[in-house]
This record gives sequence, C-alpha cells and structure tokens, in this order.
Amino acid sequence: MSLELFLVLGAGLFSIGLFGALTQQSVVMLMMGLELMINGIVVAAAAFWYHVAPSAADGQVLVVVVIAAMAVEMAVGFAVVTAIFRARDVDMTDMAADLRG
Repeated sequence: MSLELFLVLGAGLFSIGLFGALTQQSVVMLMMGLELMINGIVVAAAAFWYHVAPSAADGQVLVVVVIAAMAVEMAVGFAVVTAIFRARDVDMTDMAADLRG
C-alpha cells in the first residue's frame, strides 16, 4: 500500500472528526469528533514513519503509546462528563457555559 493512500485516510478521518467536533452540541459527540481527529493524525504519522524508516519499530511503539494515552483520556473524559451530568443535568455544550471559572 502506498503512503498517499494512508495520508488520504488520515486526512479523511481528521476531516470527519473536525466536522463532528464543530457541528455537534452533545459533549459525548464532541469528544468522539476529537478522537477521530487524533486517530487521523496517528494514522498519518504512523504511515509517514513507516515510509521513512520501515525497519525501525519506533513508530509502532509510539502509536501504541498514543493509543493507550487516548484510551485513558477518553475514560477520564467520560467520567468527568458523567459526573457533570449527574450533578447538574448538563449534557450539551451550550448548557455547560456556566461551568467556566
């Protein structure tokens, strides 16, 4: 498979995530859009790293670390969203404007 195909895939994921992050008002859907954007960046970075140095496993290790960090980030993010929903019954971004300090 060529580098261009993976870069197009990464750009597509990033674009769909950007559209989702900018158009959705639900906090959960906003987080999903952000995750798609990060996944697009990871796919493009991994493909580029493989294209530059195919024999080194550094890029693969970095991708695994980034995906593990994303899983932790999503778990913490969903925990915060759940806590805010239970405390204030807020599930939309415009309803959460009063949470700014």
